[in-house]
Amino acid sequence: MSRIGKKPIPLPAGVEVTVEGQVARVRGRLGELVQELPREVELLREDGVLHVRPRVEGKRARAMWGLARSLVANMVQGVSEGFTRELEISGVGYRAQCDGKYLRLQLGYSHDIVYAVPPDVKITTPQPTRIVVSGADKQRVGQVAAEIRAFRKPEPYKGKGIRYADEVILRKEGKKK
Repeated sequence: MSRIGKKPIPLPAGVEVTVEGQVARVRGRLGELVQELPREVELLREDGVLHVRPRVEGKRARAMWGLARSLVANMVQGVSEGFTRELEISGVGYRAQCDGKYLRLQLGYSHDIVYAVPPDVKITTPQPTRIVVSGADKQRVGQVAAEIRAFRKPEPYKGKGIRYADEVILRKEGKKK
């Protein structure tokens, strides 16, 4: 039995879910998300909650049961509340600026890095050293944040670079004489 798969998914007000075959569509105030579910599971709607049930018995069905439940729960949360990932920039002269379509990063290279913001993700820079990535799709928000972080990963000696706000960088000691 899947502990995650057994949990029902509550539907907040304003969220619509339609299932056509194995394709689940979730529509809410922050947009619409579509996900194809594995053929081993089925999605049922009862009394304002969603239940994911396995169609067959087997090891793969149990694995897909928990996966499908997590995917649908993330879709419901995404269209109702959204997901956010914060990045922090540390380093002398390192900064970011966003104008809606492009994110301009100055990271100590000889040139500025210009990152085109995807249409399904919103990027803001409340401070020159903070980047906030938000959107309805959890996977896309995490992917965009990872791509931005990859331009200058934090290094362990001085801690310079782009890091997640909740990330802890283990610092190393420099050379000893």
